[in-house]
Amino acid sequence: MKNAVKWSVIAVLTLGGLWAAAFFVKSNSKGAITYESFQPFYGDIEQKTVATGTVVPEDEVEIKPQIQGIIDELVKNEGDFVQVGDLIAVIKVVPNEQSLFAAQGRVKNAELRLNNTKLEFERNKALFERGVISNQDYNNLKLAFDQANQDLKNAEADYQIIKEGSVGGSSSANTNIRATTTGTILEIPVEKGDQVIQSNSFNAGTTIATVADLTKMVFEGKVDEGEVGKLKVGMPLKVSLGAIVDKEFDAKLRFIAPKGQEESGAVKFKIEGDVVIEDDFTVRAGYSANASLILERKENILVLPEALLQFDKSTDLPYVEVEVGEQKFERRDITIGISDGINVEILDGLTAEDKVKQWNKTEPIKIEKEDAPERGV
Repeated sequence: MKNAVKWSVIAVLTLGGLWAAAFFVKSNSKGAITYESFQPFYGDIEQKTVATGTVVPEDEVEIKPQIQGIIDELVKNEGDFVQVGDLIAVIKVVPNEQSLFAAQGRVKNAELRLNNTKLEFERNKALFERGVISNQDYNNLKLAFDQANQDLKNAEADYQIIKEGSVGGSSSANTNIRATTTGTILEIPVEKGDQVIQSNSFNAGTTIATVADLTKMVFEGKVDEGEVGKLKVGMPLKVSLGAIVDKEFDAKLRFIAPKGQEESGAVKFKIEGDVVIEDDFTVRAGYSANASLILERKENILVLPEALLQFDKSTDLPYVEVEVGEQKFERRDITIGISDGINVEILDGLTAEDKVKQWNKTEPIKIEKEDAPERGV
């Protein structure tokens, strides 16, 4: 009886061990992966590059005063649209004391010369009427009198300009700062009470306002030296703005810089493109933008998804695995051409009938119900 119980216990333990081993093997065994295949196909590939930059007005005009003084009034504000001749600001003249005193001196000297010339002319005029002096002498005296009279007018005008900024307060006075072009005022960097300096050959002068036509915009960006050789003036661009979502503007490349500039160890070349602005959109100066340029395009060529390529570790040359039987593949070296980042051109090594192994396909991860994290806790 004891032996029967003993053998029964041994049998139960043995069966239990076999069941545990089978369960362990089954739970830790990995099923064989079935690889799918993909056939090359004929399609089009565009090789593009993206240049980052901004959109700016084609022409920006800085309006500067022709006389120094203090801003007395600002008539326009930033963002206002102005026509040629519209008043933007008024300057109050603060004359230089030395220049004002010198102008007063020139006026007094001109008055003295005029008075003396007038006396001389009137005395000789009576002699000329009696035939005492010749016609030539009379004409010379009259010319000297007229010149002295004009010199006095010029001196008085200079004095008034230095003192008040204009002669007679005409509408074109230097104290009235007017728009010299039609467009939108982008910036007014001065305020009422600021002192401004006139523009001359020695000084650029103080900028009163910057005016630009926002209907004529230009994309300014930079491209890498490895891509600039493929660009040509007149190429089409697609410009997308960060401030306007889901909209691309047509543009045309108009300038490629002949000299590059080094930035962060890479040489960049400046490019410009004329952007076509539609009436339905308002584009402001300085918007960040990306311009897409088509460097190369090939149509109806044999292509393959780039994700299916493998690269030899020693030569870095591309190859694929081609199906030769049921789940049997062999390596085949290929030659590739241009790529758009998704598909790549196949120059040699494959045909449209070949089936290429999807070597990098992964199986979905299964999460056991008891291992799944509880939600809402």
